[in-house]
Amino acid sequence: MTDARTWSIAELAEEYAVTLRTIRFYEDRGLLSPERKGTQRVFHARDRVRLGLILRGKRLGFSLEEIARIVGMYDAEPGEVGQLQYLLEQIVVRRKELEQRRRDIEETLAELDAVETRCRDDLSRLTGDGK
Repeated sequence: MTDARTWSIAELAEEYAVTLRTIRFYEDRGLLSPERKGTQRVFHARDRVRLGLILRGKRLGFSLEEIARIVGMYDAEPGEVGQLQYLLEQIVVRRKELEQRRRDIEETLAELDAVETRCRDDLSRLTGDGK
């Protein structure tokens, strides 16, 4: 039995808070493949799920190429098991990148604090007002 529920592009855009252009972009890239009825796009449950996965992947910082590979693996060999194994590998890589970025930000903030303190001390010394 198939799920007969369908969505228009406008309904999906509203549900996921994205623009129509965003959905068309993902379709142009082959990530979504809605049915066509004349000029109207008809999205099925599979497309709706895929859009959710694409947007989640983008939020997690994956490239469109990585997202396409992950989403595409579900439909082809090695199937869901391979998809999940690949996703776990990519999560490890992404986590390392984000942890490095966090260390870089913390280091930069510490440097800014030191420069700010020096500037305030120098300004106070030069103006003699203690501000």
